[in-house]
Formats: sequence, structure tokens, C-alpha cells
Amino acid sequence: MNLDPRPEPPRSPASHPASPSDDFAHFFRAHCSYVWCSLRRLGVREADLEDQAHETFLAIYRHRASFDASRPLRPWVFGFALRIASDYRKNSWQKRRSSDDPRDEPDTKSLPDELVAQRQQQALVIEALEDIALDRRAVFVMHEIDGEPIPVVAEALAIPLNTAYSRLRLARADFDAALRRLRAKRGL
Repeated sequence: MNLDPRPEPPRSPASHPASPSDDFAHFFRAHCSYVWCSLRRLGVREADLEDQAHETFLAIYRHRASFDASRPLRPWVFGFALRIASDYRKNSWQKRRSSDDPRDEPDTKSLPDELVAQRQQQALVIEALEDIALDRRAVFVMHEIDGEPIPVVAEALAIPLNTAYSRLRLARADFDAALRRLRAKRGL
């Protein structure tokens, strides 16, 4: 199974499965890019993304019957990615490995200098995210990057609403401090 992170061509909302139990192959194709990016933002190394995405979809498949269709799907999926990333980061052998630069497929529409600048910015953001504790990072990624409202984030992560707001505030401060430090270090 190839876990290519590149998104498929846009589909109409009606073509997306309503739940992971509808058509799992279709569900997988529709959400692979989201899971891949979420894992990367949560600290999974580029070299390990395919394996961890595979683990995430296995967990989703095993728990697909527990999905409540009255709730938003993406936060539910993100919860699985968060647990897989958390387990991944707890493995002691991972801590000994050096981190690598995030890489995407080349954007053939961008000029080379634009592509370099884009990759540098992306690497800066990923590195800044690394400095945020995972519990705060999860809230930050879901709200600031994925655009989920804080009440949805709190529910998806099974934390009190005020805790979600507090973690977001702290994560924003951590992210800003990390960006300032990294920019100073790189002379930007």
C-alpha cells in the first residue's frame, strides 16, 4: 500500500465517505494527505511517515464502528494521528535518531527560488513545532493549521474547554518564541 501524501484531485463533498465504515478504501484515499500532514506536524520524522500513517489507518480501521456520525470526522481522525505520534515519540530509539528536514514533492509550478524559500519556511515551521509540548502542539495544529474551532478540538482531545484554550495560548507563545529564536539563529 503506497501512502503517497499528495492529495487526490478535489471531489465533491458527496463523494467523500460519511464515515470510515462506508468504503474504507475511499476513506483512506480521501484522508491520507490529512493524516500524513498531521503526523508530520506532530513530530513524526519524514523517513517514518509512511509507517506511522499506516499504523494510524490500521487503528482507524479497527475502531471504525465507534465513529459517531453526528460528530465532525476530521477531529476524530486527528485523535488517532495524535495517539500514534505520541506513541512514536515515546519510543526511546526514536530519541537517538537525528532529525531530518521535511521534504515534499517538488512543486513544478514554482520557480526554483520560490521553491527554496517555501521549503525554508516550511522547515522553520516544522522545527518551531518541535519545540512545543505534544499536548499543546495538538491543540495548536488542530486550531491554527487545520482550522478547527476550539470546542471541537477540546471534544476531540477529550479535554475541558478551558484547558484547550489554555494550551492554545501557551502553544502560541511557545511557537512565537521558537520562531524568534530560530530566525535569530539563522540570521533571518
